[in-house]
Amino acid sequence: MNSRNEKIVSLLARRQNDITVFMDEVHKPHNLAAIVRTCDAIGIGDIHAVYPEGILRECHGTAMGSNRWVETHVHPSLEQGIGPLKSSGMQVLAAHFSDKAVDFREIDYTQPTVLLVGSEKFGVSDSAAELADEHILIPMLGMVQSLNVSVASAIILYEAQRQREAKGMYNRQQISHEKFERLRFEWLHPQVKKFCIKHHLRYPKLDENGDICDNQWHDLRKSIN
Repeated sequence: MNSRNEKIVSLLARRQNDITVFMDEVHKPHNLAAIVRTCDAIGIGDIHAVYPEGILRECHGTAMGSNRWVETHVHPSLEQGIGPLKSSGMQVLAAHFSDKAVDFREIDYTQPTVLLVGSEKFGVSDSAAELADEHILIPMLGMVQSLNVSVASAIILYEAQRQREAKGMYNRQQISHEKFERLRFEWLHPQVKKFCIKHHLRYPKLDENGDICDNQWHDLRKSIN
C-alpha cells in the first residue's frame, strides 16, 4: 500500500459521521478557513453554512478553497438547513450566552451533535438560539467576554474530540463503504475525477493500493479519447 493511500485510508476510517458544525452567517475568510481546518483536524468531513445575503459567492469560494478534505453544504436559510439535522436526531448546541447557557464541558459530545455558531459581529441570532436544544458558553475570566468565532469553535470541537476518543469512537469506521471509496478515489485521483465529471463517467474501481484497476472503465475512457 503506497503511503498516500495508506494515510487517506487511515483518515477516512476515523471520520466522524454524526458531528458537524453549522455556520450561521460566518463570512470572514480567515474564520471560514480556520473552522474548516479544525473540522478536518478532528475528523469532521461535512459541515453546513448559511451565508449573509449578497456575499454568497465570496464566502462559498473561500470555503471551497479548504474543501478538498471537508465538504461545506450551503443552505438558503437556517431553518432549511437545521431542520433535517434535528429530524435525524442530532442535538443542536448554540455557542450563545444566555440565562440557560451551560459550560461547554458539561455537554455529552458523544451524542449526534450540531455545533451552531453565529456571525462575527452579532453572534448567534435570536431565531438560531430558539432552534437550539442547548446553549453553551466558554467561561471567561478576563475583561473580554467573547472569543473569535473560529477560536471558540476549535475549543469546543477539541472537547468533543477528547470525549469521542475516550469512548473509542475513532476506532471504528462510521462512514459508509460507498462514501469511503468515493472519497478515497477523489483524493487520490483529482484529475481523473475531473475527467469523469466532465464526461459523465462513473468513477473507476481502485485496488487496495489506491491504483485504478477497472478494465471496463479504461475501455470507456479510450472510447472518449
